[in-house]
Amino acid sequence: MAEETLPILYRDKHLVVVDKPPGLLVHRSEIDRHETRFAIQILRDQIGQRVWPAHRLDRGTSGVLVFALSPGIAAELGRQFEAGTVDKRYRAVVRGYPPAAGDIDHALSRQRDDYEFRGERSSDAPQPARTRFRRLAEIELPYAVDRYPTSRYALLELEPLTGRRHQLRRHLKHIAHPIIGDATYGKGKHNRFFAEQFGCRRLLLACVRMAFEHPVDGRRLGIEAPLSGEFAALLERFGWTPEAPR
Repeated sequence: MAEETLPILYRDKHLVVVDKPPGLLVHRSEIDRHETRFAIQILRDQIGQRVWPAHRLDRGTSGVLVFALSPGIAAELGRQFEAGTVDKRYRAVVRGYPPAAGDIDHALSRQRDDYEFRGERSSDAPQPARTRFRRLAEIELPYAVDRYPTSRYALLELEPLTGRRHQLRRHLKHIAHPIIGDATYGKGKHNRFFAEQFGCRRLLLACVRMAFEHPVDGRRLGIEAPLSGEFAALLERFGWTPEAPR
């Protein structure tokens, strides 16, 4: 049986960027103590050296995932994420028709892992959080999924301007346009409809582009991950293009 590998989008002697599939945890977590597959372990075995994740993607989210090849590079990349200088673009399919464009400015309570250290000065108070969005496409389907005779869905480009945990999923729920396939913040009726009608059971959220300064030579790197699998098949079925108008 062939060993599992991850698609590599970029690699040099300092960092490696992969296209994470949906359903894969980045590293071991209390979320699922019985899980045995992790991106960090698969990539380590694949390239034959230790790797350090520079950020995280939720288990259900696919797309661009950056790893450093040393703790120092990981720290430098982490500073960029913390400073908000990393440009991140996502695609998401949501329920309903959001406005053509908007800026969600809504503070989010801090979410921690069960095992995360809590110092005396740590706080669970809401933290500022902002997300920009653009509606790229929409569709109305002749199915009464909820209380209306038809059901509307939209494809969004999302740009998180802060990096709170589950920010995009929580912000889209906040404006009443939850992401399809989101078992925590979404709507079960619509999730089941997509699974049964289109065979699409994944969270329809993907990081399609990330741009940041190379931590050693300062080059601006722009890494893209094309939509694939169930996500790409759904867009084709709806006649949507994954590209955002420039």
